[in-house]
Amino acid sequence: MSNHIKSKLLIIGSGPAGYTAAVYASRAMLSPILIQGIQPGGQLTITTEVENWPGEEEIQGPDLMIKMENHARKLGCEVISDHIKKLNLNDRPFCAEADSGKLYYADSIILATGAQANWLGLQNEEKFKGFGVSACATCDGFFYKDKVVAVVGGGNMAVEEALFLTKFASRVLLIHRRDSLRAEKILQHRLMENKKIEILWNKKVIDVIGENNPPGVTGLILEDTNNKKLINIDASGVFIAIGHSPASELFVEQLKTYDGGYIVTEPGSTKTSIEGVFAAGDLVDNVYRQAVTSAATGCMAALDAEKYLSKNKGA
Repeated sequence: MSNHIKSKLLIIGSGPAGYTAAVYASRAMLSPILIQGIQPGGQLTITTEVENWPGEEEIQGPDLMIKMENHARKLGCEVISDHIKKLNLNDRPFCAEADSGKLYYADSIILATGAQANWLGLQNEEKFKGFGVSACATCDGFFYKDKVVAVVGGGNMAVEEALFLTKFASRVLLIHRRDSLRAEKILQHRLMENKKIEILWNKKVIDVIGENNPPGVTGLILEDTNNKKLINIDASGVFIAIGHSPASELFVEQLKTYDGGYIVTEPGSTKTSIEGVFAAGDLVDNVYRQAVTSAATGCMAALDAEKYLSKNKGA
């Protein structure tokens, strides 16, 4: 195979947005190429049970992504295991340089590289991701009915996660390294009024405690930020709520962005500030961050790309 590969449509990213875009683009006979990136399947590959995907009462996150990949392949999308390290959106055709050394040229591009939750950087945090450590209460809160869970953070996201978890958990521990919250006052009021929530002030998570067989979180080690004393607390799950970062490093200086790197798109569209470049999924969404909403914008991006190519390239 040549190191110079040309296509009408290049899709970068392989989460629900990328694979859905691939399905719709394939059905439109655009012969898309999809580059999977360093984490094929995206954030759902570190999720265990998924119970909020329409049509699937329960499915493992990795299994869902395998099904989506197979669907895209069956319809004709060329799925390539590679990682884009450089992207030029200033010249046409657009050019993406991969770790493999291949150059992918495309008349249009759909960016679906997603966003990554910000983590604490603890060794056992990584070990128990999907087994008690989560960054999405909406995704995983249901699995903690009548259990004690912890939320780490002090902003709007942390407070909202804590409030949501009270629907399921018997007790929610909000862990914050300071003595005051950054969240909006109305959210703080709701938090303080909820008797199922306890705030652990001036506490920093030092490590996650868990069991190996079967894998699961059993507690946390906390450090008091004032006197450095360590304490152990029991918890069946911990939700890290210290924000998300969009995976937009490749193109953040070429496209209009907001809120730390999320891509700006036209209202009601996936069009970016560069004609022929479209963005979908968590890369543009700092509010919902759900697999189903990512998939929906992937569909929109494929339809937008089809219209663009039909108008400009005679596709």
